[in-house]
Amino acid sequence: MATRTQELAGATMSEHDGVRYLHLDSPWVQGAMRLARPQALELEYIQRMMAWMLWRPMAEVVEGHAVQLGLGAGAITRFCHKVLRMKTTVVEINPTVIGANRLWFRLPPDDSRLTVIEGDAGRWVADPAHAGIAQVLNVDLYDHEAAAPVLDDEDFYAACRDVLDAHGGVMTVNLFGRDASFTKSTEHIAAAFGRRQVWSLRPTREGNTVIVAARNVKVPDREELTARAANIEERYGLPARKWLRMVRPLSPPAD
Repeated sequence: MATRTQELAGATMSEHDGVRYLHLDSPWVQGAMRLARPQALELEYIQRMMAWMLWRPMAEVVEGHAVQLGLGAGAITRFCHKVLRMKTTVVEINPTVIGANRLWFRLPPDDSRLTVIEGDAGRWVADPAHAGIAQVLNVDLYDHEAAAPVLDDEDFYAACRDVLDAHGGVMTVNLFGRDASFTKSTEHIAAAFGRRQVWSLRPTREGNTVIVAARNVKVPDREELTARAANIEERYGLPARKWLRMVRPLSPPAD
C-alpha cells in the first residue's frame, strides 16, 4: 500500500473483544476481522465499500471479476471470494501484509477464483493488459501514516477507469477526512470518470468517506434502486437501504 520507492512498514496485529486488527507499525487500524465471523465485514467503511452493488442490476450483481487495490486485513477479499463467489484479484505491494493475512486473517490460498499479487497498484492498473478486465474495483491505498491515499492523482484514477468494463464497471474508493486532500482526491476522480458518474456516501463516524465512480452507468429509478437494496440485504446481510439514504451525486466544485 505504498510505492517501491518508500520503505514499507511491517505488519503487526492486535486483538480486542473478539476482533483482530491489522496495523502497519503504528496505532492506525488498517483492517479488522471478527474471529467468530471471519467472512463478515466488521468495519463500517468496509461495508460501505460494497456499495458498488447498488449500481449493478440484480441479475448481474455478483457476476464478473472483482479487483482490490490494497489488501488491508483481507475483509473485502474474503467477502468477494467466499460470500459473493466472484473471481477476485488483489494487488498489494507489502509482502508482510500478505504474510499477515495468510497467518492471522484467514486469507485462503490462491485458487481458480482468487489471485493475490505482490506488486505496485499504480503499475498494475497502468498495464494495458488489464484494460477492461474488471466489473468491480475497490481502492483502499493508505500507508502506515494514513494521512492521504498513496496513489491519488488524475492519471492513477484514469488508469483505474480503464481497468473497468466500459459498460457498467464500478469503482469504490476509501477517502479519509474532509480537508483539502479529500477535495483534491474527489476532483481527480471526477476528472477521470466525469462528474455525472461519481457519487459519495456520508462520512462514517471515524471520518471515512466512500466514493463511487462508474463507467457509463445509467442510474435506475428509485423503485428499482430500492428493490436492489432489499435484495442485497436479504441475500448478503449488508445495510444497503441505509446506503441508499446516504448516497449523493458529487457536489459541484467550489467557486
